[in-house]
Amino acid sequence: VQLVESGGGLVQPGGSLRLSCAASGFTFSNYVMSWYRQAPGKERELVGLITSAGSSTNYADSVKGRFTISRDNVKKMVYLQMNSLKSEDTAVYYCKVHYMWTDYWGQGTQVTVSS
Repeated sequence: VQLVESGGGLVQPGGSLRLSCAASGFTFSNYVMSWYRQAPGKERELVGLITSAGSSTNYADSVKGRFTISRDNVKKMVYLQMNSLKSEDTAVYYCKVHYMWTDYWGQGTQVTVSS
């Protein structure tokens, strides 16, 4: 199982970024995919998740209405569209899959929201 995130960077408050996560090594279309983030000095927290077919999503209250998760089961990609970014969204963002009783994580991508 391999997950590779990309798309992070520096963005001003109020700006947008789109993160991507490329998956391989498992039957992608069968699994829920999640996005997490970890800010400096804080625990890793769930940002949101998307069901295997992409028909349903759930989000943390802190990002609801600003972030959108989507997936492309043909390309084996999951995306996190982040709008109206705030300084408190600064963190390393990870995608995760729970596969065969194990959590697999990508290496993370840094998102910094600052003027």
